[in-house]
Amino acid sequence: MLRGFYTATNGMLAQQRRQEVLSNNITNAQTPGFKQDQATLRAFPELLIQRMDSRDIPASQNRSTPTMSEIGAINSGVYVQETIPDFIQGSLRETGMVTDMALIQGETPDEGGMTFFAVQHADGEVSYTRNGNFTVDGAGNLVTNQGYYVLDEANQPINTDQLAFTVTPEGVVQLPDQEIPLAVAYSSNPQDLVKDTDDLYQLGEGGAALEDARTVAGLQFQVQQNHLENSNVDTSQTMTDMMQAYRIFEANQKVVQQYDRSLEKAVTEIGRIG
Repeated sequence: MLRGFYTATNGMLAQQRRQEVLSNNITNAQTPGFKQDQATLRAFPELLIQRMDSRDIPASQNRSTPTMSEIGAINSGVYVQETIPDFIQGSLRETGMVTDMALIQGETPDEGGMTFFAVQHADGEVSYTRNGNFTVDGAGNLVTNQGYYVLDEANQPINTDQLAFTVTPEGVVQLPDQEIPLAVAYSSNPQDLVKDTDDLYQLGEGGAALEDARTVAGLQFQVQQNHLENSNVDTSQTMTDMMQAYRIFEANQKVVQQYDRSLEKAVTEIGRIG
């Protein structure tokens, strides 16, 4: 009985975690470049049940030998193993802002490969983002909305001196007196990246280092100025998934309540017999 109690409880915890992931997707449905997360559920390892028995041996003396027969396997529930970002390209939206940029993903040499803008995190490390909702700070540097520097090919901040500029489809910032190529990084397996705060990604432990997108053979991409990439969150489907998660949570909750009533009844009746 207690094993079933824990199985139902694990189901509730798994659906609660899934609900949190879906809620975060809905919250960021209007965040440019946001990639929705998908929660993957995994079953705990199955437990094999065997019956211990003994078998009499025909002999002049009474003897028996232990035997063991397989009854079957039971499962102790599921858990959320990990959350995986979905790196499908989002649609584009025109904003008319010269500091807004959208990365358009073309052909890639690797299935599922993805390009990113490179920015300097607060700790000085290089991070990556698909959110091109940039602005210019008081010092004339191109930055994200959180104030992180947008980097050039040499991993240096891009200073526009607060002047009007244009961005070519190749990702080159054109100023009156110079041209500065944006740092566009390519990941052959974006699942190696770890999602951080402020819609940034960092290289996970053991992941392959990102490459300069312009040096990758067979890779096609464009930078579209005055546009932003929308999130790839399907709000209708996400709301449906949230309702489903709630119903499954509710079903497991009723099972837990039933186990609780059964335990209470068993304890009460045993007390009466005593």
